[in-house]
Amino acid sequence: MQKKELLKIIKSGEALKVEFKSSASNLDRIGEIVCSFANSRGGDILIGVSDDRQIVGVEVGRQTVERIVDIIVDNSDPKIYPEVTAVSIGAKQIIAIKVNESHDKPHLYQGRAFIRIGKNTKPMSRNEYERLLIKRSKTDIQYDREECVGARLRDIDWKKVKWFKSAYKDISGRDISSSEQKLLEGLGCIKNGKILNGGMLLFGKQPDKFIPQNQITIVRYPGEGVSDRYLDIKDFYGNLFDLIDKADEYIKEHIQIASRLIPGQIPREEIPEYPFYAIRELIVNAVAHRDYFISGSRIIIKMFKGKIEYSSPGGLPEGITPKNMINKQSSRNPTLVKVLNRVKYIEAIGDGINRICDAINAHPLKPRMPVFKDVGGTVIATMFAADLNKMKEKEIELELNQRQKQFLGKLGVEEMISSSSYAELFDIDERTARRDLTELTKKGLLLKEGRGYRTVYKKRVD
Repeated sequence: MQKKELLKIIKSGEALKVEFKSSASNLDRIGEIVCSFANSRGGDILIGVSDDRQIVGVEVGRQTVERIVDIIVDNSDPKIYPEVTAVSIGAKQIIAIKVNESHDKPHLYQGRAFIRIGKNTKPMSRNEYERLLIKRSKTDIQYDREECVGARLRDIDWKKVKWFKSAYKDISGRDISSSEQKLLEGLGCIKNGKILNGGMLLFGKQPDKFIPQNQITIVRYPGEGVSDRYLDIKDFYGNLFDLIDKADEYIKEHIQIASRLIPGQIPREEIPEYPFYAIRELIVNAVAHRDYFISGSRIIIKMFKGKIEYSSPGGLPEGITPKNMINKQSSRNPTLVKVLNRVKYIEAIGDGINRICDAINAHPLKPRMPVFKDVGGTVIATMFAADLNKMKEKEIELELNQRQKQFLGKLGVEEMISSSSYAELFDIDERTARRDLTELTKKGLLLKEGRGYRTVYKKRVD
């Protein structure tokens, strides 16, 4: 590792892919961290750097590097071969251990598997270990295309299939002429008369009977973080269409909504603290892209004061990172994505994150952009609320000139005015007066009555 790169890592501090150790006294712990990096997204261990980023240095003998490599290789299974180098920074030396994400995971260190979660190395859960084993043995396995063990045709909600046909026609303008069963075969939900997992998730009567991890839990907390007190906790079950709709409806019922304030005190456009589109799209992303191999898991949505966290089981798909996920796409569950797209639950395949960012950019109060994190086995998307307390008339009022603002403030509820009276009031020509009044009418602030010289205007009250 180059000195310049090393200094940059030290400056950034410990993170998901960076660990500092002030000494090499506990090589077994270092081996566990190497194991966790190999099982996760890779990372760098710097020995000779303290937790507060100070370079304390270590003694490096002729066989120090070789000894570290031997301990890691001898105690890991499958073998991990990290890149270990000694680097001099001034009068001090640092040992840098670079670990790449492994394509042969899960790895064990001294008989135990470890994974990286945030800044910490922790023992890997049995579910995650088994999932990685399956992935290694069948690199092309996709959960939604595997047979749903024990499911029969009677377990399909055929009314939901008919709903899908109707929704597709409404969106595309085209009829689906095939039978319901043939349709599911064509969508990749049934194969050789067997219900596949994707078919059960999308159209099952009780998907959780066969796939218990198909569940969304929403928790509402009163403050800005997790506490032992919560306002409400709600579990949602059902096919994916219903899961998305129910969770979307619940969140929108429990967020703050303000009114757009403009002169005249007339009710205005409602402004939610989160863009409605982004709320729904993040639910869809969690449902469509989660790892259903992880049993005993569920999607958890935490609603705090000022933010919503969407936690989806399974790390990001291989090759996708929080930095490149806007520009790259990968489908862990291709059947789910394809079917959801047909009825516009997913509007454009691979374009969801861009659309979320566009919706947030278009919000009148410009909330912070969302943050996406892969914390090892879970992807967390955090969406931030707009500060509705900052809503001031001058910040979000419609584009009115000073005459129009002054006029709306003076005009009584039942009072009427003509263009000539308006012109006289502000000492302007009647053409300008008519333009001002016409603009206010188009913006929905005034009502126009009469025709020709009998035309008058009055305040609109909704």
